[in-house]
Amino acid sequence: MPQIVQFAGPGRVELVEIAPAPLVLGGVRVATWYSGISAGTELTAYRGTNPYLTSTWDPARRIFVPGEPSVAYPVRGWGYSEVGEVVEVADGVDGVVVGDVVHGIWGHRSDAVLPASALAGRVLPPGADTILGTFARVGAIALNAVLAADVRLGETVAIFGQGVIGLLATRLATLAGGSVLAADTQPARLAMAERFGAAVVVDARDPRGAGAVIRERTAGGADSAIELSGSDRALHEAVRSVVADGLVAAAGFYQGGAEHLRLGEEFHHNHVRLVASQIAGVPVGLGGRWDQARLVRTVMHLILSGRVDAAALVTDVVAAAEVATVFERLDRGDPGILQAILRFEAAPERAT
Repeated sequence: MPQIVQFAGPGRVELVEIAPAPLVLGGVRVATWYSGISAGTELTAYRGTNPYLTSTWDPARRIFVPGEPSVAYPVRGWGYSEVGEVVEVADGVDGVVVGDVVHGIWGHRSDAVLPASALAGRVLPPGADTILGTFARVGAIALNAVLAADVRLGETVAIFGQGVIGLLATRLATLAGGSVLAADTQPARLAMAERFGAAVVVDARDPRGAGAVIRERTAGGADSAIELSGSDRALHEAVRSVVADGLVAAAGFYQGGAEHLRLGEEFHHNHVRLVASQIAGVPVGLGGRWDQARLVRTVMHLILSGRVDAAALVTDVVAAAEVATVFERLDRGDPGILQAILRFEAAPERAT
Protein backbone atom coordinates (compact mmCIF):
# COMPACT_ATOMS: atom_id res chain seq x y z
CA MET A 1 0.00 0.00 0.00
CA PRO A 2 1.17 3.56 -0.63
CA GLN A 3 2.29 5.57 2.39
CA ILE A 4 2.14 9.24 3.35
CA VAL A 5 3.53 11.37 6.18
CA GLN A 6 0.75 12.63 8.44
CA PHE A 7 0.82 15.26 11.17
CA ALA A 8 -1.67 13.71 13.59
CA GLY A 9 -1.58 16.61 16.05
CA PRO A 10 0.91 18.96 17.72
CA GLY A 11 4.11 17.04 18.32
CA ARG A 12 2.83 13.94 16.52
CA VAL A 13 3.93 12.86 13.05
CA GLU A 14 3.77 9.40 11.51
CA LEU A 15 3.89 7.42 8.29
CA VAL A 16 0.48 5.94 7.43
CA GLU A 17 -0.96 3.83 4.62
CA ILE A 18 -3.36 5.30 2.07
CA ALA A 19 -5.35 3.96 -0.86
CA PRO A 20 -3.53 4.01 -4.21
CA ALA A 21 -4.50 6.82 -6.56
CA PRO A 22 -5.77 5.81 -10.01
CA LEU A 23 -3.86 6.96 -13.06
CA VAL A 24 -5.81 9.71 -14.83
CA LEU A 25 -5.88 11.12 -18.34
CA GLY A 26 -2.77 13.23 -18.94
CA GLY A 27 -1.17 11.93 -15.77
CA VAL A 28 1.90 10.01 -14.70
CA ARG A 29 2.65 7.93 -11.64
CA VAL A 30 5.87 8.68 -9.79
CA ALA A 31 7.46 6.39 -7.21
CA THR A 32 9.15 8.63 -4.66
CA TRP A 33 12.82 8.13 -3.92
CA TYR A 34 13.57 11.12 -1.70
CA SER A 35 11.60 13.90 -0.02
CA GLY A 36 13.36 16.83 1.64
CA ILE A 37 12.03 18.31 4.87
CA SER A 38 11.73 22.10 4.90
CA ALA A 39 12.20 22.53 8.62
CA GLY A 40 10.95 26.10 9.03
CA THR A 41 7.64 25.59 7.28
CA GLU A 42 6.97 22.04 8.40
CA LEU A 43 7.72 22.68 12.05
CA THR A 44 4.73 25.04 12.03
CA ALA A 45 2.55 22.01 11.32
CA TYR A 46 4.42 19.85 13.82
CA ARG A 47 4.10 22.51 16.54
CA GLY A 48 0.59 23.63 15.65
CA THR A 49 1.59 27.27 15.09
CA ASN A 50 0.75 27.55 11.41
CA PRO A 51 -1.98 30.20 10.92
CA TYR A 52 -4.01 27.82 8.75
CA LEU A 53 -4.31 25.59 11.83
CA THR A 54 -5.46 28.40 14.13
CA SER A 55 -7.66 30.67 11.99
CA THR A 56 -9.63 30.94 8.76
CA TRP A 57 -7.97 32.06 5.52
CA ASP A 58 -10.39 34.11 3.42
CA PRO A 59 -9.05 33.65 -0.15
CA ALA A 60 -11.27 36.33 -1.65
CA ARG A 61 -10.05 39.04 0.74
CA ARG A 62 -6.62 37.40 1.27
CA ILE A 63 -6.79 37.79 5.02
CA PHE A 64 -6.83 35.52 8.07
CA VAL A 65 -9.95 35.95 10.19
CA PRO A 66 -11.20 34.35 13.42
CA GLY A 67 -13.17 31.18 12.92
CA GLU A 68 -12.77 27.50 12.23
CA PRO A 69 -9.22 26.66 11.14
CA SER A 70 -8.81 26.31 7.38
CA VAL A 71 -6.74 23.17 7.99
CA ALA A 72 -7.38 20.64 10.74
CA TYR A 73 -5.45 17.66 12.03
CA PRO A 74 -4.65 15.13 10.76
CA VAL A 75 -2.71 17.04 8.10
CA ARG A 76 -1.41 15.15 5.08
CA GLY A 77 0.44 16.11 1.94
CA TRP A 78 3.06 18.49 3.37
CA GLY A 79 6.43 18.52 1.69
CA TYR A 80 7.54 20.28 -1.48
CA SER A 81 10.98 18.86 -2.31
CA GLU A 82 10.51 15.47 -3.92
CA VAL A 83 12.45 13.26 -6.35
CA GLY A 84 11.23 10.03 -7.87
CA GLU A 85 11.02 7.75 -10.89
CA VAL A 86 8.21 7.79 -13.41
CA VAL A 87 6.75 4.27 -13.29
CA GLU A 88 3.51 4.68 -15.26
CA VAL A 89 2.37 7.06 -17.99
CA ALA A 90 -1.18 7.57 -19.26
CA ASP A 91 -1.93 7.20 -22.96
CA GLY A 92 -1.22 10.29 -25.03
CA VAL A 93 1.34 11.80 -22.63
CA ASP A 94 4.41 13.34 -24.29
CA GLY A 95 7.62 14.66 -22.80
CA VAL A 96 7.85 12.22 -19.89
CA VAL A 97 8.53 8.49 -20.20
CA VAL A 98 8.72 5.54 -17.84
CA GLY A 99 12.15 5.50 -16.22
CA ASP A 100 12.65 9.27 -16.12
CA VAL A 101 13.87 10.57 -12.77
CA VAL A 102 12.05 13.78 -11.96
CA HIS A 103 11.88 16.41 -9.24
CA GLY A 104 8.79 18.30 -8.17
CA ILE A 105 6.22 18.92 -5.49
CA TRP A 106 3.96 16.10 -4.39
CA GLY A 107 4.49 15.84 -0.63
CA HIS A 108 6.03 13.24 1.65
CA ARG A 109 4.38 10.20 0.08
CA SER A 110 5.64 6.96 -1.43
CA ASP A 111 3.99 7.57 -4.79
CA ALA A 112 1.85 10.17 -6.51
CA VAL A 113 -0.21 10.66 -9.64
CA LEU A 114 0.60 14.04 -11.21
CA PRO A 115 -0.29 15.91 -14.38
CA ALA A 116 2.52 15.36 -16.85
CA SER A 117 2.60 19.13 -17.32
CA ALA A 118 3.73 19.54 -13.69
CA LEU A 119 6.97 17.75 -14.58
CA ALA A 120 7.83 19.78 -17.67
CA GLY A 121 11.52 20.70 -17.50
CA ARG A 122 11.98 18.69 -14.31
CA VAL A 123 13.70 15.57 -15.61
CA LEU A 124 17.12 15.07 -14.02
CA PRO A 125 19.97 14.38 -16.47
CA PRO A 126 21.59 10.92 -16.58
CA GLY A 127 24.43 10.60 -14.10
CA ALA A 128 23.21 13.37 -11.79
CA ASP A 129 23.15 12.80 -8.05
CA THR A 130 19.39 12.39 -7.83
CA ILE A 131 19.16 13.66 -4.26
CA LEU A 132 20.05 17.12 -5.58
CA GLY A 133 16.53 17.37 -7.01
CA THR A 134 15.23 17.86 -3.47
CA PHE A 135 16.80 21.34 -3.47
CA ALA A 136 14.74 22.76 -6.33
CA ARG A 137 12.08 24.41 -4.17
CA VAL A 138 14.25 25.54 -1.25
CA GLY A 139 16.78 26.86 -3.76
CA ALA A 140 14.02 28.81 -5.50
CA ILE A 141 12.97 30.30 -2.15
CA ALA A 142 16.56 31.39 -1.51
CA LEU A 143 16.93 32.90 -4.98
CA ASN A 144 13.62 34.72 -4.62
CA ALA A 145 14.92 36.31 -1.40
CA VAL A 146 18.17 37.36 -3.08
CA LEU A 147 16.19 38.98 -5.88
CA ALA A 148 13.91 40.69 -3.35
CA ALA A 149 16.96 42.17 -1.62
CA ASP A 150 18.16 43.56 -4.97
CA VAL A 151 21.69 42.25 -4.39
CA ARG A 152 24.11 43.91 -6.81
CA LEU A 153 27.72 43.53 -7.81
CA GLY A 154 30.01 45.23 -5.30
CA GLU A 155 27.34 45.74 -2.62
CA THR A 156 27.15 44.24 0.85
CA VAL A 157 24.24 42.08 2.01
CA ALA A 158 23.69 40.76 5.53
CA ILE A 159 21.98 37.36 5.62
CA PHE A 160 20.44 36.38 8.94
CA GLY A 161 19.90 32.67 9.51
CA GLN A 162 22.30 30.13 8.02
CA GLY A 163 20.05 27.13 7.84
CA VAL A 164 19.61 25.39 4.51
CA ILE A 165 17.83 28.26 2.76
CA GLY A 166 20.09 30.87 4.36
CA LEU A 167 23.20 29.04 3.20
CA LEU A 168 21.81 28.72 -0.31
CA ALA A 169 21.04 32.45 -0.25
CA THR A 170 24.60 33.14 0.90
CA ARG A 171 26.00 31.22 -2.05
CA LEU A 172 23.58 32.74 -4.55
CA ALA A 173 24.20 36.28 -3.32
CA THR A 174 27.94 35.67 -3.64
CA LEU A 175 27.49 34.41 -7.20
CA ALA A 176 25.49 37.57 -7.92
CA GLY A 177 28.51 39.66 -6.92
CA GLY A 178 27.44 40.62 -3.43
CA SER A 179 29.71 40.57 -0.41
CA VAL A 180 27.86 38.55 2.24
CA LEU A 181 27.91 39.03 5.98
CA ALA A 182 26.36 35.87 7.41
CA ALA A 183 24.79 35.87 10.88
CA ASP A 184 23.74 32.87 12.97
CA THR A 185 23.96 31.56 16.51
CA GLN A 186 25.56 28.20 15.61
CA PRO A 187 29.31 28.07 14.96
CA ALA A 188 28.99 25.06 12.63
CA ARG A 189 26.56 26.95 10.41
CA LEU A 190 28.84 29.99 10.36
CA ALA A 191 31.70 27.73 9.26
CA MET A 192 29.51 26.40 6.45
CA ALA A 193 28.61 29.99 5.50
CA GLU A 194 32.31 30.71 5.01
CA ARG A 195 32.55 27.62 2.82
CA PHE A 196 29.60 28.95 0.80
CA GLY A 197 31.33 32.27 0.18
CA ALA A 198 30.49 34.57 3.08
CA ALA A 199 33.09 37.33 3.38
CA VAL A 200 32.30 37.89 7.07
CA VAL A 201 30.55 35.73 9.65
CA VAL A 202 28.82 37.21 12.68
CA ASP A 203 27.89 35.37 15.86
CA ALA A 204 24.34 36.54 16.49
CA ARG A 205 24.83 35.91 20.23
CA ASP A 206 27.17 38.93 20.44
CA PRO A 207 25.76 41.11 23.26
CA ARG A 208 26.04 44.21 21.06
CA GLY A 209 23.57 42.67 18.63
CA ALA A 210 24.36 41.38 15.15
CA GLY A 211 23.04 44.59 13.57
CA ALA A 212 25.55 46.74 15.42
CA VAL A 213 28.39 44.34 14.61
CA ILE A 214 27.50 44.43 10.91
CA ARG A 215 27.34 48.23 10.91
CA GLU A 216 30.82 48.25 12.41
CA ARG A 217 32.22 45.69 9.96
CA THR A 218 30.80 47.60 6.97
CA ALA A 219 31.74 51.07 8.24
CA GLY A 220 28.14 52.27 8.29
CA GLY A 221 25.81 49.43 7.40
CA ALA A 222 25.05 46.83 4.76
CA ASP A 223 23.33 47.91 1.55
CA SER A 224 20.64 45.30 2.11
CA ALA A 225 19.72 42.41 4.37
CA ILE A 226 17.83 39.14 4.10
CA GLU A 227 16.20 37.58 7.15
CA LEU A 228 15.67 33.82 6.83
CA SER A 229 15.57 32.49 10.38
CA GLY A 230 11.94 33.34 11.09
CA SER A 231 12.92 35.09 14.33
CA ASP A 232 11.49 38.52 15.09
CA ARG A 233 14.66 39.30 17.04
CA ALA A 234 16.73 38.54 13.93
CA LEU A 235 14.41 40.67 11.81
CA HIS A 236 14.97 43.59 14.17
CA GLU A 237 18.75 43.10 13.91
CA ALA A 238 18.44 42.97 10.11
CA VAL A 239 16.71 46.36 10.22
CA ARG A 240 19.48 47.67 12.46
CA SER A 241 22.16 46.36 10.10
CA VAL A 242 21.41 48.36 6.95
CA VAL A 243 22.28 51.88 5.82
CA ALA A 244 19.76 54.71 5.67
CA ASP A 245 17.26 53.89 2.92
CA GLY A 246 18.55 50.31 3.06
CA LEU A 247 16.41 47.36 2.03
CA VAL A 248 15.46 44.37 4.19
CA ALA A 249 13.83 41.29 2.66
CA ALA A 250 11.85 39.44 5.33
CA ALA A 251 11.85 35.90 3.96
CA GLY A 252 11.41 33.87 7.16
CA PHE A 253 8.09 32.33 8.23
CA TYR A 254 7.36 34.27 11.42
CA GLN A 255 5.10 32.70 14.04
CA GLY A 256 3.16 34.52 16.73
CA GLY A 257 3.88 38.12 17.67
CA ALA A 258 6.91 40.31 17.12
CA GLU A 259 7.94 41.39 20.59
CA HIS A 260 11.51 42.12 19.56
CA LEU A 261 10.77 44.04 16.36
CA ARG A 262 10.84 47.71 17.34
CA LEU A 263 9.62 49.96 14.56
CA GLY A 264 10.20 53.24 16.36
CA GLU A 265 13.95 52.85 16.41
CA GLU A 266 16.26 52.25 13.41
CA PHE A 267 13.37 51.33 11.11
CA HIS A 268 11.83 54.77 11.63
CA HIS A 269 14.95 56.91 11.88
CA ASN A 270 16.83 55.30 8.99
CA HIS A 271 13.69 55.04 6.82
CA VAL A 272 14.43 51.39 6.13
CA ARG A 273 12.48 49.67 3.36
CA LEU A 274 11.02 46.36 4.53
CA VAL A 275 9.61 43.93 1.95
CA ALA A 276 8.19 40.43 2.27
CA SER A 277 9.64 37.62 0.17
CA GLN A 278 7.47 34.53 -0.27
CA ILE A 279 7.68 31.91 -2.98
CA ALA A 280 4.09 32.44 -4.16
CA GLY A 281 5.26 35.57 -6.00
CA VAL A 282 8.42 37.11 -7.39
CA PRO A 283 9.56 40.62 -6.38
CA VAL A 284 7.57 43.56 -7.70
CA GLY A 285 9.13 44.75 -10.93
CA LEU A 286 10.41 41.33 -11.97
CA GLY A 287 7.06 39.72 -12.76
CA GLY A 288 7.45 40.30 -16.48
CA ARG A 289 10.67 38.29 -16.60
CA TRP A 290 10.71 35.96 -13.63
CA ASP A 291 8.31 33.30 -12.39
CA GLN A 292 8.58 30.19 -10.24
CA ALA A 293 9.61 28.03 -13.19
CA ARG A 294 12.53 30.34 -13.96
CA LEU A 295 13.60 30.38 -10.31
CA VAL A 296 13.68 26.57 -10.32
CA ARG A 297 15.50 26.34 -13.65
CA THR A 298 18.13 28.82 -12.48
CA VAL A 299 18.93 27.17 -9.16
CA MET A 300 18.91 23.65 -10.60
CA HIS A 301 21.35 24.72 -13.34
CA LEU A 302 23.67 26.14 -10.68
CA ILE A 303 23.34 23.05 -8.48
CA LEU A 304 23.77 20.48 -11.25
CA SER A 305 26.74 22.39 -12.69
CA GLY A 306 28.43 22.32 -9.28
CA ARG A 307 28.44 26.07 -8.72
CA VAL A 308 26.20 25.55 -5.69
CA ASP A 309 27.29 22.56 -3.62
CA ALA A 310 23.86 21.59 -2.31
CA ALA A 311 25.01 18.06 -1.47
CA ALA A 312 27.20 19.53 1.28
CA LEU A 313 24.02 20.56 3.11
CA VAL A 314 22.65 17.01 3.39
CA THR A 315 23.30 15.78 6.93
CA ASP A 316 20.60 13.11 7.32
CA VAL A 317 19.04 10.66 4.88
CA VAL A 318 16.65 8.49 6.87
CA ALA A 319 13.96 5.94 6.13
CA ALA A 320 10.54 7.56 5.85
CA ALA A 321 9.33 5.35 8.70
CA GLU A 322 11.72 7.27 11.01
CA VAL A 323 10.03 10.62 10.32
CA ALA A 324 8.97 11.09 13.97
CA THR A 325 12.57 10.88 15.17
CA VAL A 326 13.70 13.46 12.63
CA PHE A 327 11.02 15.96 13.66
CA GLU A 328 11.82 15.47 17.34
CA ARG A 329 15.42 16.42 16.59
CA LEU A 330 14.39 19.42 14.47
CA ASP A 331 11.97 20.59 17.14
CA ARG A 332 14.62 20.63 19.85
CA GLY A 333 17.07 22.46 17.57
CA ASP A 334 19.59 19.66 17.12
CA PRO A 335 22.67 21.52 15.78
CA GLY A 336 23.76 18.43 13.86
CA ILE A 337 20.94 18.72 11.30
CA LEU A 338 20.96 20.89 8.23
CA GLN A 339 19.03 19.18 5.43
CA ALA A 340 17.14 16.07 6.49
CA ILE A 341 15.79 13.91 3.68
CA LEU A 342 13.30 11.07 3.88
CA ARG A 343 14.15 7.99 1.83
CA PHE A 344 11.32 5.84 0.52
CA GLU A 345 11.53 2.14 -0.28
CA ALA A 346 11.68 2.66 -4.05
CA ALA A 347 14.97 4.58 -3.78
CA PRO A 348 18.00 2.75 -5.17
CA GLU A 349 21.18 2.39 -3.22
CA ARG A 350 23.05 5.70 -3.28
CA ALA A 351 26.81 5.95 -3.58
CA THR A 352 28.41 7.84 -0.70
